[in-house]
This record gives sequence, C-alpha cells and structure tokens, in this order.
Amino acid sequence: MRVYLDTSIVLRVVLGQAEPLALWGKWDGACASELLGVEARRVLDRLRLEGALDDDEVGTFQSALARIERTLDGIRLTRLVLARAALPMATPVKTLDALHLASALLWRERRNPDLIFATNDPQQARAARALGFECVGV
Repeated sequence: MRVYLDTSIVLRVVLGQAEPLALWGKWDGACASELLGVEARRVLDRLRLEGALDDDEVGTFQSALARIERTLDGIRLTRLVLARAALPMATPVKTLDALHLASALLWRERRNPDLIFATNDPQQARAARALGFECVGV
C-alpha cells in the first residue's frame, strides 16, 4: 500500500497528538508534497511564538519532522502541479489543499493508481474522495 501524507497527518505524529493515523508506518511507501515541510515548520514556529512550545521542544519536533521527511518520496511543486491545482474542482478547496491534491493526483497518474490519501481534514478528504481517492485519517 502506498499513501500520500497530508501535513495534518504528519504533524499529529510529530507533536504526539491523540489519535495518530492507525496505519502509520504500515505502508509499503509514502509520498508527500514538498509543501509539507513548509506548512509543518510554519505551524511549529507559530506554536513557539504563541508560547505553546519552547525552543527545546521546537528543536525536538524539527528533528522528528526531518526524520519523517527523509523516509518520504517528495513531490516537487512543479509548474504542472501548480497548473493542476488551479483547475476547477468538484468541491470547495483551499489553495494549499489544492496543491496537496494536485500533487497526489499527478503521483497517482504517473506512479501508483491505488494511492491512498491520508488527511485529518474533513473538507480536504471530501475533495480527495471526489477525485476518486480512498481516504484515511478522517
């Protein structure tokens, strides 16, 4: 089984939050957009600035995130991904979610037609299902 990981799935593991993805690490391979690193690091920095994390915790979480990223097949934000994300979709989709969906769509078309989409976001899961993905995490 191959899975596309949305940032929400990875952050739940990195931050040690409740109810991580049940199949975490049980896949044959996982992929994610390079957007994951940007989004996750912005969240960590925001939590630091809000006082929810101290500098040591940020360092620990940054290291955990980097370890996870090294295990993933990265999907670059190419012009093709950007163009696909700009196309109309069947449900309302926020910009960053559209980039994740477009990345997963292109990966599915080129590498794995059975790619599973993992997200904790119900709206993004709805959009992924409309695009024909099996979704987990919601």
